[in-house]
Amino acid sequence: MMQRFWIIMRGLYIFLFSIVVSLLDAMPAVAASSDDILGAWNNEGQTARIEVFRCGDRYCGKIIWLREQNYPADSRDGTPGFPKRDHNNPDPAKRNEPLLGLTIVHGMQPDGDGAWSGGTVYDPKNGKTYRGKMTLAAPDRLALRGYVGISLLGRTSAWPRNRASFVTEEK
Repeated sequence: MMQRFWIIMRGLYIFLFSIVVSLLDAMPAVAASSDDILGAWNNEGQTARIEVFRCGDRYCGKIIWLREQNYPADSRDGTPGFPKRDHNNPDPAKRNEPLLGLTIVHGMQPDGDGAWSGGTVYDPKNGKTYRGKMTLAAPDRLALRGYVGISLLGRTSAWPRNRASFVTEEK
């Protein structure tokens, strides 16, 4: 009896969570110009810093700082003390590329109203690439959404701006 209750509660939780995500996704963003996303942003866990830059007429983002740049002493993923690599990449030829400097946001284009879409987001933790969109939720907060198929089937990550640097073009 209790197991059935928890199954129903779990389904209700997933349904309500989906509604909240849909509503948040539909909220208007901060009025912004296309270049307002340029600069450095910390990831949600504050373990990496991503620099958003212009790549042609679109916007991209690459990892410019990692809290732990090298594999720790007890690592199973790589040689302890050496730079972390993109070991989960589905392309074996790219698995030896360092995470530092890796472009993880590709081809975002401005939609207006503080939103960018049409690009992809690569997650080096699992080696998967997702469709993506970004929304400037506040002047110092970027919401990055990676999803499969439709936007409802995804996850949003809030990135606070890192004021230590500001860039305008790819180096």
